[in-house]
Amino acid sequence: MLNQVVLVGRVAQMPEVKETASGIKLAQMLIEVDRNFRNSQGEYERDLFLCTLWRGIAETAIAQCEVGSIIGVKGRLQAGNFDTKDHSKFYYCEVVAEKVSFLTSKQGS
Repeated sequence: MLNQVVLVGRVAQMPEVKETASGIKLAQMLIEVDRNFRNSQGEYERDLFLCTLWRGIAETAIAQCEVGSIIGVKGRLQAGNFDTKDHSKFYYCEVVAEKVSFLTSKQGS
C-alpha cells in the first residue's frame, strides 16, 4: 500500500511552534496550491492544505520561510474525525510532512 503526497505551493499562514506534553515540537502550516486548470472565468483556483510539521522540520520552517514563500512538501495523508457540538461526525485530512524543501527563502536572507 502507498500513502504519499507531494505539494508545491505558497505558505498561506505561518505556523506557530508548540510542544506536546512530552516535549516534542510541532506546528501546523497552511499551504496554498494552484489547481492545474482554469475555471469558467478563466482563473486558476487554489486549494489550501493543512500540513503538520514535527520536530526539527517545524523549527526550520519558521526560520526559513514567510507568508508567500514557495515550498515543496513531501509527506503522507492522515485522516481524522471528531464529534461536533450537534453530535454529527466531522472528517478531515491533513498532510504530515516528512520532508520540506524551501524553494524561496525569507526576504533579505
